[in-house]
Amino acid sequence: MKKIIMARDGQQPELCVQVADTFLSRLRGLMLRTPSSLPLGTGLLIAPCTSIHMMFMRFAIDVVYVSEQYEVIKCVKNVLPWIGISASFDRKAWGVLELPRGSIERFSIRKGQIWEIVHKDGW
Repeated sequence: MKKIIMARDGQQPELCVQVADTFLSRLRGLMLRTPSSLPLGTGLLIAPCTSIHMMFMRFAIDVVYVSEQYEVIKCVKNVLPWIGISASFDRKAWGVLELPRGSIERFSIRKGQIWEIVHKDGW
């Protein structure tokens, strides 16, 4: 799976994010993973994507909806596992960052921020 490192205004801390950009990788998302497989500072970018489900998830996550320019459109904290299809959505989004619970607070992620890709691995 492709990996990218994202930063806000070129500042620390950064997010090391796997990219799910195929049908199967987007469908699977973080299903069946354990919380230890997603430490703080990491995540999964699902693109294109406007909604997520939490079926077969084992832990809660923070969700950040972004535009194609990586502008934050919406932040949703503490989305619980097993809450079904369309657990969260935003029709304006291009992609979704699935992050460990607490990431929105820890990284001060807010609507309107623009994140940038500072490194690509496997592209």
